[in-house]
Amino acid sequence: MSETMTSETIPVSEKKPRRPRVIAISNQKGGVGKTTTTVNLATAMAAVNKRVLVIDLDPQGNASTSFGIDNKHRTVNAYHLLTGGADINAAITPTTIPNLSIVSSGVDLAGAELELVDMENRQARLKDSLALDTHEWDFILIDCPPSLGLLTLNALVAADAVIVPLQAEFLALEGISQLVRTIERVKKSFNPTLELQGIVLTMVDRRNSLSVMVENDVREFFGQKVYVTTIPRNVRISEAPSHGKPVLIYDLKSSGSRAYLDLAGEVLKRESDAANERTAA
Repeated sequence: MSETMTSETIPVSEKKPRRPRVIAISNQKGGVGKTTTTVNLATAMAAVNKRVLVIDLDPQGNASTSFGIDNKHRTVNAYHLLTGGADINAAITPTTIPNLSIVSSGVDLAGAELELVDMENRQARLKDSLALDTHEWDFILIDCPPSLGLLTLNALVAADAVIVPLQAEFLALEGISQLVRTIERVKKSFNPTLELQGIVLTMVDRRNSLSVMVENDVREFFGQKVYVTTIPRNVRISEAPSHGKPVLIYDLKSSGSRAYLDLAGEVLKRESDAANERTAA
């Protein structure tokens, strides 16, 4: 893991305030590797000196747990960010990983959806919070809850792009079709620049013919939107959260770690290509 970047190591052109890229990791279906993808993608980005902030927007708080954030350090969290109880800087907790911090989840977040209903500009509360004092980050990754409610809507309105983890199983395609429709509705109504950056196949077991069939179907339907990298079923990925560590820290040599490093390379390449296109336009 590289040492934390200092002001001397940052190019002069990057010292001026600039807006970070915000990526939502979303799928309304639970158990597809969404939080695991958020945690390990963030860790892999931080390992190559990208400054990364994770926002744990899932009331279950699994991303916070996966980084070893104790409950006593979650007193100011994503709930306060959404409801106006704290600004972004007050809600950030450093992790043990250089270049990587988190806005943790808290028990109050479960009730945030009900409170947001009566709030002004309820779908853009997170976007407004991230508009302040976030220029020090290169990327902000949002771990969305397994639903398409107001918390996920806030994430999609705040995001520049969406990454969808998709489990290689038969029913997965039904769920992703609904999510893609939601992304298009959000793009039309609230966030015209939102894009689907990519779909990552998770829990892939190529010894299983069904898993292979689902992968082929997804690639045929979504084409280049599907990352070349797939995340395998790997016991080390499953074990890592119980130790409060991303799998990249828990066991760097595991097949799961190698896969997430490859995925990070693809994500950063797509981000670089998209930045070049925006500059050319």
